[in-house]
Amino acid sequence: MKIAVNTRLLLKDKLEGIGWVAYECLRRIVKSHPEVEFYFIFDREYDEKFIFADNVKPVVLFPPARHPFLYIAYFEFAVARFLRKLKPDLYLSTDAYLSLRSNIKQLAVFHDINFEHFPQDFPKIHLWHYKKFFPKYAKKATRILTVSEFSKKDISECYGINPDKIDVAYNGANEIFTPVSQEIKDAIKDIYADSKPYFMFVGSLHPRKNLARLFTAFDIFKKRNNNNIQLLIVGEKKWWTEPIKNAYEAMTHKDDVIFTGRLSADELHHVTASALASVYVSYFEGFGIPIVEAFRCDTPVITSNVTSMPEVAADAALLIDPFDVNSIADAMEKVLNDDIRKELIEKGRIRCQDFSWDKAAEEWWKCIMKV
Repeated sequence: MKIAVNTRLLLKDKLEGIGWVAYECLRRIVKSHPEVEFYFIFDREYDEKFIFADNVKPVVLFPPARHPFLYIAYFEFAVARFLRKLKPDLYLSTDAYLSLRSNIKQLAVFHDINFEHFPQDFPKIHLWHYKKFFPKYAKKATRILTVSEFSKKDISECYGINPDKIDVAYNGANEIFTPVSQEIKDAIKDIYADSKPYFMFVGSLHPRKNLARLFTAFDIFKKRNNNNIQLLIVGEKKWWTEPIKNAYEAMTHKDDVIFTGRLSADELHHVTASALASVYVSYFEGFGIPIVEAFRCDTPVITSNVTSMPEVAADAALLIDPFDVNSIADAMEKVLNDDIRKELIEKGRIRCQDFSWDKAAEEWWKCIMKV
């Protein structure tokens, strides 16, 4: 069997949400199925660490797919031409980008379609491409794989897709996320938070991550409570919009907000495990891996009561209304209560057992076999 795989988001030192999911699932699938030939399709020079086994053959196609117009050239011409030549049994796209010009069986991994609900959060040229092509990808796909029951329902209803065509594979979390000693917690606070306790947010600084309201809510929390608690923001500022900037600049307690930038997996593990709580209050998520990472670290979670987040968190987190800054601030106060913290930590330990990359990879393979 030959399977061609879109691996353009496997980027050295730049793995983000979709790239991490692809990395964790593909490396398990490849090693579990040495009888299959995998052709990993990159759009630029790749790192050898992504060639997980001898049954992986890397291919670099031109042009690099990093702009909507280049997406078209890459997927509709370069990928289509390669698939026509290779004649694989399946084309697996880990970021849902298919080749409409190819008649090969295609499996699309959709993580979410947030652009359909919050188009104002996207640059116009990207929004045009998403709105034009993703409905076509959904219809073109032989099968669709997604990461939550919420996303399955959303894709089915938005694009008129039979739900029987869509499979769900919950994401996992890196096994390195575990509780740490008090000694490590103290050292991490010294390094990142001026030796003070802190709440943390982790993710791309995208509008849907709700940073503007998080800043306002943290300011309310600080005004209500005379404390030294900090707010760590982990992630790159590439989506730093005017509303986010304005909310930050308007803060009374902006000096208590610390921007760490991107952290390595080891650093993120220690920062997560040392936090008072993970505050993950997006207004749209297809899954929400940081919720599970925090559960694994015995770190309480505050998260949103919309889209996939209550599905992932179940009863193990404080659920808030992401559009209500007082709801977020109230949860920050509540999570300081020792009894509530202990209850959340215990429930998180139980809930995180439902998610693992081994389970995710098994579900990916089941879906591949259906195709």
